[in-house]
Amino acid sequence: MDLSIVIPCYNEVENVSRLRTEFLPIVAELARTRAVEVIFVDDGSTDGTWQALHEAFGDNQEVPVAFRFERHPTNRGLGAAIRTGFAAAGGEVVVTTDSDGTYRFSEIPALLAYLTPDVDIVTASPYHPAGGVEGVPAYRLILSRGSSLLYRLLLNWQVHTYTCLFRAYRREVVERVSFQSDGFLAGTEILVKAMLMGYQVAEYPAVLYSRAFGTSKAKLMRTILAHLGFQGRILLHRLGIVSLVESPKGREQRGDLFRR
Repeated sequence: MDLSIVIPCYNEVENVSRLRTEFLPIVAELARTRAVEVIFVDDGSTDGTWQALHEAFGDNQEVPVAFRFERHPTNRGLGAAIRTGFAAAGGEVVVTTDSDGTYRFSEIPALLAYLTPDVDIVTASPYHPAGGVEGVPAYRLILSRGSSLLYRLLLNWQVHTYTCLFRAYRREVVERVSFQSDGFLAGTEILVKAMLMGYQVAEYPAVLYSRAFGTSKAKLMRTILAHLGFQGRILLHRLGIVSLVESPKGREQRGDLFRR
C-alpha cells in the first residue's frame, strides 16, 4: 500500500454525503498513480454515522480504492481515533484529515507534493503568511492561534501552526512517535514529539474553513487545559528536567528541526 488516508468521524452523519461527493473524486485521482486505502474511524457515533459511511463507501465499485471501517463502541476522543487509524494503516505515507471538510479534500494532492524526500511530515498551516482562515468562529481562532503562538515560542518560530489534523506522515513517523492524548491535543503532541526527535517538518499554506454541517466536538476548557499542561511539559523538557521523547534521530543533533 502506497497511501493510507485516515478520517476520524464522530457524529458526522450530516457530512457523509459531502464526503462522498467531494472526497471520492480526489481519491479516485490519487489511485491512478498509487495504491490507496481509506480508513474511516467511527469514534462511538450515536447519530447513524457508522451506517451512513457503509452505505456511501462500503460497496465501492466506482474507484480502485480500498475502503476500511474501524469503530469504537463508545466515544474515546480524537486522539484515540487517530491511534486506531494509524494501527490499521498500511501505507508508506499516512494522511489524516477532518471529516467535515474544514480543510478541502481537493488539497490532499498539493499537501502530498510537499512531502519531498527530505521531509517526514507535512502539516497544513492556515497561520502561515500564505495561508488563511474563512468563517471560523472567533473563539476557535483564539484557542488555536494562541496555542500555536506558545508552541512557536517553545519550539520553533518558523512553524506557524501546531494544532491542525490535516497532515501527511511518512510511515516511520507513525511507527516511532508515540502519543498519549486521547483528545484534541493528540495532533499537536505528535508534531511536537516528532520535531523533538529530529524529524523534518514542512508547512503547506492552507485555508481553514468553517464547517458547513454539524458542530465542532472540541470541549473548549478541556482543550485549553490540555495544551497548557503539555506546554509546561515541553518547557521542563527544554530545561532537562523531564524527557518527552525517546532517543532522537541523528539530524536533531544538527538542530535542524524544520525545513522551509
